Parts: sequence; structure tokens; C-alpha cells
Amino acid sequence: MIENKQEILDMAYDKGFEYEKKYGYCSQSVLSAIQDVFGGIDDEVIQASHALAGGGALDGDGTCGGYSGAMMAISAFFGRKRDKFGEGEVVDWMNSSKLSKEVREKFMDEYGSTICNDIQKAVFGDSYNLWDPKEFEAFEEAGAHVDKCPSVTGNAAKWTANVLLGEGIEPKQ
Repeated sequence: MIENKQEILDMAYDKGFEYEKKYGYCSQSVLSAIQDVFGGIDDEVIQASHALAGGGALDGDGTCGGYSGAMMAISAFFGRKRDKFGEGEVVDWMNSSKLSKEVREKFMDEYGSTICNDIQKAVFGDSYNLWDPKEFEAFEEAGAHVDKCPSVTGNAAKWTANVLLGEGIEPKQ
């Protein structure tokens, strides 16, 4: 049984870290961690996030997959539903963006960016072309799936869990 907020945050971090370390694909790892801790995320959402990893299509020049997974998780709970398209005013459906901005600020404070290559530079001291076999090998040798990417993914899951808890979403028991 989960006893306190810190225990929940630690669990989210640990699950995000472990999924990224074992299986890669930061976007899916964040969503899976949140699914494990809170529920509320369908397996199809995790599947749909697959190509968001590595800055999108593993190209590095887009948004960090961990951050993308965090935004998807928050939106799974607070995003506008399809049957609500065309209803209400813009301010009526901005909540998931406002909440995702909280995670964005954590990324900015910790890594200086939400862009995958920039985060790689902050964490590794360099960025890598994941489509180049030699650079991918160097990426892995530098600890990509030992501790570097898992720590970013763990943080994304923890920061997302903090947002969900702050909005009254209860963890699974």
C-alpha cells in the first residue's frame, strides 16, 4: 500500500527509470510508469507514443520523448475529448496545456530545454545521431540506457505524477 506522496513520486521515478533502462523509448516508458501508478492510460495510447521517442522519429531535433509522454499522460486525464470538439471557448479546454507547462518548467530548470538533442548535451555533454550506427554505439557506450536516458525518463514520470497528485488523481492501490 502506498503511504505518502514521496513514496508515489519515487515509485513513478523508479518505474520510468526501469522501463527506459530495460526497453528504451522514453515516451512509452513515462506513459507505462504513469499507467502502473495511476491507471487511466490505455495500452493504445502507449502504442501511439512509440515514434515520439528520441525527439520524434529518433531524430533528436524535436521534443524529448519523455516530455512528450508526460504531456500525453496529463492529457489522458485532463485533455479535451473528441466529442467536445467545437464546444466551449479556448479557455474551457486549456487545462492539460497549463498542467503540462508545469512539467515543461521542470525540464527547463533541470536540462535547460525540452529538445532531445539539447537534453542529450546537458546529460551526456554531447548529442548523438541515433540513425548513425557509430554514433548510436557511442550513445549506448556513454550510458544511454544505463543511467542517462533512464534518469531523464524517471524525472519526467515523477514530475508528471506530481502534477496528477496535485490535481487530485489518486494512485492505484
